Amino acid sequence: MTSPIDAISAVSGLSGVSGVSGVGGVSAASGTPAATGPNANFGDMLAKGLQSVQATQNKADDLAIQVANGTLSDPAQYTMAANEASLAMQLTVAVRNKAVEAFQEIMRMQA
Repeated sequence: MTSPIDAISAVSGLSGVSGVSGVGGVSAASGTPAATGPNANFGDMLAKGLQSVQATQNKADDLAIQVANGTLSDPAQYTMAANEASLAMQLTVAVRNKAVEAFQEIMRMQA
């Protein structure tokens, strides 16, 4: 299972002062998408990231049901899964909020 951080691993920080490398999966030299697989694009990576968050939530839900039924042998598994799901959701909401803020800032700019 991949973590939410792995799902957005294509987003890297700035490297060096002279240029940007691989930010958002875009090559600084050409401005074209840096494909991580066949025909990979930002929309596909975003969809995979959201699917990963959903899978993490589903796993935590399934383990919660097992805890409630008494069929889960190690309740710590549920605690870890619930924390992972919570962190994934917090990361998703933070990224969404930053995207909305960026969009609003762009809309405030005058041409």
